[in-house]
Amino acid sequence: MKQLLQMKHLKIITPLIFTTLLSACGNKVQSLNTDMNRTENLIFAKGKKIENDNFTGTAWLNSLVDADSTNQNAVGSVTFEPGARTKWHSHPAGQIILALDGVGYYQEKGKEKVIVRKGEVVKCPINIPHWHGASADTAFVQIAITGREKGETVWLDPVSDEEYHGGQKER
Repeated sequence: MKQLLQMKHLKIITPLIFTTLLSACGNKVQSLNTDMNRTENLIFAKGKKIENDNFTGTAWLNSLVDADSTNQNAVGSVTFEPGARTKWHSHPAGQIILALDGVGYYQEKGKEKVIVRKGEVVKCPINIPHWHGASADTAFVQIAITGREKGETVWLDPVSDEEYHGGQKER
């Protein structure tokens, strides 16, 4: 009789244990897939790899809005690999940077480099030379909103390694 009760309990408990183990393993696999596909789950697609010499390192641009006669702002999502950055440049009508993911840097000529994190906003003043990009060890994704009503971006010199790796401060 005792053996019969034990068999009955095993018939009930075994499926519960099996279901629990499957569920736990499934959640772990889902978590790993989420981490590995992080760049595939961005708000906006990466876009096209930037092939011009206005950037150091690897970056991608997804042009979301082209400036036209109705709205003279250009909007683009830029994804920087760790260490990637723009040249020094300025905007005749200014620029706004919205940090979507990762850790980036921003620096205006004559000022300290600033660390920019997800959820922060940077307002680049009109005609002030600056650069921006990813931190040395973390990718960075930004939305750049650039006024075009007073002209195109003015590209300047590359950011030296000394400037890039130099001092920084938190925002």
